[in-house]
Amino acid sequence: MTALEIRLIERLKQLPPGRIAEVADFVEFLTAREQRAAAIEGLRALDKRLPDDEEMPPELEQELMEEIRRDRAERRQGNGN
Repeated sequence: MTALEIRLIERLKQLPPGRIAEVADFVEFLTAREQRAAAIEGLRALDKRLPDDEEMPPELEQELMEEIRRDRAERRQGNGN
């Protein structure tokens, strides 16, 4: 465990339960944001049509989701599932 992690845990111990819940919510938010950014980066590597920022136009997002659904359906049919 790093010194920063130890300091954070010690500070968390000083907070009332309601504040700890707020910290947990914030950590979940940050984690989700990082996961979304990583997913977008992975998609961007596969499809150069994606914009360079984190926001994706809704119509492009819908188009990509449809392609993913079609691909999954084709894979299920090919595997006999």
